[in-house]
Amino acid sequence: MRMRSRLWILPVITALVAVAVALPALSQPSARPEGAAAAAAGPARGTAPRPEATGVVLAVHGGAGTALRREDTDARTEKAYRDGLADALRAGRKVLRDGGGSVAAVEAAVRSLEDNALFNAGKGAVFTEDAGHELDASVMRGSDLAAGAVAGVRHVRNPVSAARLVMERTPHVLLTGEGADGFAVRNGLPAVTQDYYWTQARWDSLMKAKEKSRGGTSPSASGKAADEKAADGRTTGGRAVGAEAVGESAMGTVGAVAVDRKHDLAAATSTGGMTNKMAGRVGDSPLVGAGTYAKNGTVAASATGHGEVFIRGAATSTVSHLIEFGGRDVAAAAHEVVHERLTRLGGTGGVIALGPDGVLAAPHSSEGMLYGYLTAGGEIVTKIFPDESRTGR
Repeated sequence: MRMRSRLWILPVITALVAVAVALPALSQPSARPEGAAAAAAGPARGTAPRPEATGVVLAVHGGAGTALRREDTDARTEKAYRDGLADALRAGRKVLRDGGGSVAAVEAAVRSLEDNALFNAGKGAVFTEDAGHELDASVMRGSDLAAGAVAGVRHVRNPVSAARLVMERTPHVLLTGEGADGFAVRNGLPAVTQDYYWTQARWDSLMKAKEKSRGGTSPSASGKAADEKAADGRTTGGRAVGAEAVGESAMGTVGAVAVDRKHDLAAATSTGGMTNKMAGRVGDSPLVGAGTYAKNGTVAASATGHGEVFIRGAATSTVSHLIEFGGRDVAAAAHEVVHERLTRLGGTGGVIALGPDGVLAAPHSSEGMLYGYLTAGGEIVTKIFPDESRTGR
């Protein structure tokens, strides 16, 4: 009787074993959803980020933000963007071919972008909240960590050239406002009036930001929103190409990175800031270690995106530190900064990062980024649509 009364235990034990065997299988997602999620999120965990290209000697960017869409971009606008990036690469290529160094190459490339009203730097700079223009730029030399920058300049045609002069002709790193404007003029750079920077599309962008502000959004927030969506003041042949034509595409901060025959690295960044920003606001572009960084043996990097977050995250210097102290390669370091560290701080944007061996990474957490590169063989490549990027989202 005692044995028979305990026989009920056997089927219970059998059922428990069956449940224990089934649970691990039930806890695993099916293969199809897992694959779809991985495709949406980018490289699978454990997969090393891929470099954008190898054998690169010069790269430029024209800003990160809301992506240009093929279906919404006409042939004329596409050509204007590609020509703008390609012209900058040709300017830098000429310097390198003539035996010039990486600093001169990035300056030449950025000057070309500053002279193009398509981009938010120099001629195409956005408006501040008081309808003025305040421009920032920086340059860094990787061989000795020398750097120069200007911030809040109002009358310098090419802020990147003023930044280089600060690096080469002063004991300082950063000059601001009237002092920087005066220094540039005394050292032979052409001065311009505020009218030089004016474009219709930039003005329209300011008016939109003001309208949003009157609707209850703070000026800073509306300015940031306008910069994220970027009515960039683009013009082609005198015709405005701004928000209406290109679907409010990308932030237009510009930058360049280069490596020369001596394997010396250099980086430069230039911007007009964000639409409707407070007068006196300075972002990451003129700050060494945030918007610009170069160190021989690790990386030359130029950033574009939410300036305040890139400052807090020390974006470009962190890329270098991850390579030097963390054992990362260029692609892995840039990817970690852009997709992990900065996003945790609430910011999006992108970086172009070039190693001394010519490996280029161009990750961006924003929908799109305008960029291009020049190879040692002389090939020029421009990328303006999301499906052209290898190391983007």
